[in-house]
Amino acid sequence: MDVALDDCPHIKSPISVFHSAMATFYSPSDECSVRGMCRERIRSSPMWRNKGPRHDCALVVEDDDKQGMLGMNVVRVKLFFSFEYNGQVYPCALVEWFSKVGQTKDNVTGMWRVRPDMLAGGRRNMDVVHLDSFLRAVHLVPAFGKSFIPLNFDPSYSLDAFAGFFVNQYTDHHMHEILYYQ
Repeated sequence: MDVALDDCPHIKSPISVFHSAMATFYSPSDECSVRGMCRERIRSSPMWRNKGPRHDCALVVEDDDKQGMLGMNVVRVKLFFSFEYNGQVYPCALVEWFSKVGQTKDNVTGMWRVRPDMLAGGRRNMDVVHLDSFLRAVHLVPAFGKSFIPLNFDPSYSLDAFAGFFVNQYTDHHMHEILYYQ
């Protein structure tokens, strides 16, 4: 739900910035983990291995009543931060949204398709979301077109260079369970 800027509280505490967050989730089919509990790091770093920025993608739960991808969306994390208000710490993320292409998976690949959610003027749709809405990291595969990629193309810019992506359900058992059975 969007909140008007004038209705937002005035934050007087320092704002702490972080370059990663841990997602902890239950994956009953993962027999290698302790009782099905898994952890993974989601990164948003201005400099990754001295080569440029790294901004991972994640699944954000928008509707608990809808199953799988129907109740989730994909975001790209631009910044992790937290602040304190009335004695409570709020862990948040500044994210860029992706929109689902259709309400079902792609007929050819069997994977969900997404594209960057754009605003007027070609700007990316960005929001601040609470970290409690994050489920886990997600891997996006570019939807390649018919033209060739330049030989000097740096893959770290893939999320900016391509117009569409497939949500990779084959990264592990848990992701397959979340996205396949629909």
